[in-house]
Amino acid sequence: MIDQYHAHMLLIVVISYLFGSIPTAYIVAKFHNIDIFQVGSGNMGATNVTRTLGNRWGLFVLFIDVLKAMTAILIAQQIKHDSASIAAATSVASIAVIVGHNWSLFATLLTGTIRGGKGAATAFGTLLMIAPLQIWVGMVVVGAFIIARTRYVSLAVLTMITIAVLWMTILVLQRQFDPVVILYVWSLGALIAWRFRDNIQRLLSGTERRLGERANATDS
Repeated sequence: MIDQYHAHMLLIVVISYLFGSIPTAYIVAKFHNIDIFQVGSGNMGATNVTRTLGNRWGLFVLFIDVLKAMTAILIAQQIKHDSASIAAATSVASIAVIVGHNWSLFATLLTGTIRGGKGAATAFGTLLMIAPLQIWVGMVVVGAFIIARTRYVSLAVLTMITIAVLWMTILVLQRQFDPVVILYVWSLGALIAWRFRDNIQRLLSGTERRLGERANATDS
């Protein structure tokens, strides 16, 4: 029979996955009679919404996708609030909410195909709850510089996540974080690398879309 600890962890996984599965970009685009999977990059994320519907809606999607990650973690911390379990609960919730965004149950049910986003905004939402201020300062400075110079959002995201993964790994090795956080850190890196694999290929080939390039309903 499953014990209380594992029952709580299972509950955290389910709740976090469902929060992550909320298809914000899909809902916003549908509100405008657009299928987000059929325009621009075809990705269910804030950048594609920005290209398709403009900055206001892109920022709205970004905010909600960050918020759903933070909410999932806060709920997990309430479920396992003792000091011995909170790091594990936070790490598990963080991974599950990103997985939910990347392979969304609700988007899959709505479209009939396994669908989701790339997890960047949701990943940043988890980092807001876990990463210390100095990591965020480093990430934001480098990410802003890359976007300003290249207008490649994907390159900025990949670089920022790499900084976070390496920096937090060092902090774990220095025992400034619970060792279980390493599971979250490297899962985060692997999930982002996998979902951005096409972007990486386009960056290498010079065909990646830049920020500010508008998409329309006929783009594919």
